[in-house]
Amino acid sequence: MTMTQTVTEAAAAARIAAEDLAVRTRADKDRALRAMADALEKHAPGIVEANAADVRRAVEAGTDEGIVDRLTLTEERIAKIAEALRAITALADPVGEVVRGSTLANGLELRQVRVPFGVVGIIYEARPNVTVDAAGLCLKSGNAVLLRGSTSARESNAALVGVLREALADSGFPADAVQLVPGDTHDSVTELLRARGLVDVVIPRGGAALIKNVVENAIVPVIETGVGNCHVYVDADADPDLAIELLIDSKTQRPSVCNAAETVLVHKDIADEFMPRALRALADKGVTVHGDARVAAYSADVVPAQETDFENEYLSLDIAAAIIDSIDEAVAHIRRYSTSHTELIITRSQAAARAFTARVDAAAVIVNASTRFTDGGEFGFGAEIGISTQKLHARGPMGLPELTSTKYVVIGDGQTRAKNANS
Repeated sequence: MTMTQTVTEAAAAARIAAEDLAVRTRADKDRALRAMADALEKHAPGIVEANAADVRRAVEAGTDEGIVDRLTLTEERIAKIAEALRAITALADPVGEVVRGSTLANGLELRQVRVPFGVVGIIYEARPNVTVDAAGLCLKSGNAVLLRGSTSARESNAALVGVLREALADSGFPADAVQLVPGDTHDSVTELLRARGLVDVVIPRGGAALIKNVVENAIVPVIETGVGNCHVYVDADADPDLAIELLIDSKTQRPSVCNAAETVLVHKDIADEFMPRALRALADKGVTVHGDARVAAYSADVVPAQETDFENEYLSLDIAAAIIDSIDEAVAHIRRYSTSHTELIITRSQAAARAFTARVDAAAVIVNASTRFTDGGEFGFGAEIGISTQKLHARGPMGLPELTSTKYVVIGDGQTRAKNANS
């Protein structure tokens, strides 16, 4: 059987499962989620054993320690993953929500209601916890899911999905509601991206290269997520103490995530007061500053910035820095280099805040708070599938409602166009 046939069969099975999920009640779905969580904890030793093979292979390949840590599962981590599934049961079910409704002049009752996408493909990198998170969120929103994790986590993902499928079947749900995309080669990704008509949407979660590949090669609709070249702009009217606190949190609270700050722009009028303190504070946290000539004048420890430094999503203890002459220049810089994820202004000026939020184009524009708040949980949405940086369908943290589409339900009592002389 060819890879095309194999992936097509999996997608066709997911399509059948999606028809079943679409009409399931919240109570049924929550019951299945709890069963999945219980099964993960029950089978934790076997999952850890499977994961050990992935970890061993990664270590032997010289994989970065941070990636190995994200790949690693322990019984304690599995318990936290299971608890995250249970937390999804507390979230409102978006399916069936009436987005808007009205009665037309001719008596037709019109309702726009949320419905599942149907079949969602998710392509992601090393973290096996994404396997469970994605499965749970898709189930709650009434979608079947095709999961294509990285080969580095293939044993872990196979074990996790095996447990989830068994729990689904035991709960009276179709096991094919959760599937791993068959195959370990790039061909399986290509076939998933070409399964138009069977797969309704693909969501990539990972680095810039993965997202670029999906966007450029998919004929299935794509919701683009993730890459975050996030900026902190310290305005002339900023409170220096607050600016340092927010900069440090945005950069160092967790530097390997997409909502961590990667560039700081400082207005020239506050630079003499702010820069020496900021450079010391960043150095104390182990951050390497890649600065332009004006920033480098404040410290010999600043690494001279190249053009690529302002383009980078470092995901590390590195930050680009520049001193600019005006808010106009800050906005222009952000427009040039931003990935439209999260942009922050620190200022005491309402006029500056209004100008920045109106002119900067991003999924989240923040005034006087850390960039690290661009997160579904922090926004109060609960769990998220990712952070969309595009403009169509969803933008920003993607919770359960963003995993649905809508349809119109029209109820009449015999109305026809012929009876409406203006139609």
